[in-house]
Amino acid sequence: MANIVAIVGRPNVGKSTFFNRLIEERKAIEDNVSGVTRDRHYGHAQWGGKFFSVVDTGGYVTGSDDVFEAEIRKQVKLAIEEASVILFVVDCLDGLTDLDKEFANELRSTKKPIFIVANKADSPEKALLSAEFYGLGLGDNEVFPIAAVSGSGTGDLLDEVIKHFPDSGEEDPDEGIPKIAILGRPNVGKSSFLNALLGKERLIVTDEAGTTRDAIHTRYKLYGKDFIITDTAGIRKKAKVKEDIEFYSVMRSLRTLEDSDVLIIMVDATRGFESQDMNLINLGIKNNKGIMIMVNKWDLIEKDHKTMDTIKKDMLEKLGENRWIPIIFTSVLTKQRIFQAIELAVRVFENKTRKVPTSKLNELILPEIENYPPPANKGKYIKIKYITQLPTKNPVFAFFCNLPQYIKEPYTRFLENRLRENFDFEGVPIKITYKKK
Repeated sequence: MANIVAIVGRPNVGKSTFFNRLIEERKAIEDNVSGVTRDRHYGHAQWGGKFFSVVDTGGYVTGSDDVFEAEIRKQVKLAIEEASVILFVVDCLDGLTDLDKEFANELRSTKKPIFIVANKADSPEKALLSAEFYGLGLGDNEVFPIAAVSGSGTGDLLDEVIKHFPDSGEEDPDEGIPKIAILGRPNVGKSSFLNALLGKERLIVTDEAGTTRDAIHTRYKLYGKDFIITDTAGIRKKAKVKEDIEFYSVMRSLRTLEDSDVLIIMVDATRGFESQDMNLINLGIKNNKGIMIMVNKWDLIEKDHKTMDTIKKDMLEKLGENRWIPIIFTSVLTKQRIFQAIELAVRVFENKTRKVPTSKLNELILPEIENYPPPANKGKYIKIKYITQLPTKNPVFAFFCNLPQYIKEPYTRFLENRLRENFDFEGVPIKITYKKK
C-alpha cells in the first residue's frame, strides 16, 4: 500500500511551496493568485529511508460561486480519502481565520493522523504565534511551526509523519513500470480519457482551456498489467501563452514527456493534425520515446467506410519517414476503443524494451544486405559483416563494417525499414550506428 501524504489548507498559506520543499523540485506552480493549484498534484518524496507520495491540493474555499471552487472542494475530499497522513497548513502571520476553522471542521470526521503545519514561522517570534492554532482542537495534534521557503522545521515534522507509515523496503516503487504520458493541445479530451479509464473523476473536467495546469501522476492496473499514466496540461503555441501559469504548465508537460516511456499524442478529429502535434512528435523522437497517435472525438465526424483510411493516409503523409507511429481512432465520450488505446500504449512499451537475439538479427538482416548492398563510394566497396543490438534503454543497432564513414542516410533508412519489417518496433524510434570491424 502506497504511503500518501495530503497537503490541505485554505488558499495562499504556502501549500505549494511546502510541497516543492518535500519533493525537492519545482513541480507545483507557485503564484500569488488565489486558486492557482487547481488539481490534486502528485510528487514522490523520501525521508528517513521511506518513500511516499505527496499530494498538493487546491486551496479550499467555501461559499464561492467560482466553478473551480466547488471542484477544488471535491478534490480535497478525494485527497483526504486517499491519504495516509494529512498535513493541514495554516499561516502564522495571518493567525487563525474563520476559513481555517471551517476547514478544521471538514477534517474532524476523518480518522487519519492530522498534523497542523504552521507555515511562515521564519523567526522564533513568529514561531510563538503558532500556539494559537492549538485552539482548532483537532484531536491531540501538536502544531509544527515551519518555514517552507527555507525548510526550517520540516525535518522534525517529517520525522513524526513517517512514524505513521508501515516499514517498507527502500525500493523506488515505480522502477520498471511503463510510464505513459498523455499529451496534446488543450481540450482534446486528455483528462476525460483518463477519467474514463479510471472510472473515477480524478481530474477536473470543465470545458475551459487550461484546467489541467499540472501534470497528474496516476498508477493504474488493467488486464493484469501495471503502469503509470500522467495527464499533462494542454500544450499551446508559445504566442498564446499569456499567463505565467501557462508557461509553467507547458514546461511541466515537456518535463513529463522526458520522464515517460510512451507518449500518447491526442489529436482532435474535428481539427485534424496540427503543427503543434507534429512538434510534440518530433520532441518525442528526439527524446527516444515510444509514440502513438490517438485521434479523439471520432464520434463527431461525419463518416462513411472510407473516412478513416483517408484521414489515416493524410496523417501518414505528414509523418513522412516516421510512418512507424501507430494511429488509433477513439471517442472518449462513447468509450469507443479507449481500452485498445491503452493496450496499444503498453504494446509500444514492450516494443521499446524488446531485445532481439544477435543470431536472429544476423540470420534475417544479413541476407537483405547481400541482396541490396550499400552503394560503392569512390570505387570502394562497403561490406557489413555483423549486427548486434546494444544494451541501451531504447533500440540501438550496431552494424560492423569495413568503411563506416561511407554509408549514406538513404541506406540507413533502408536498414531501418528492414529491421521494422522483420521485428515489431511499431511506435518506437530506432537508432543505427556503424562501427569499424
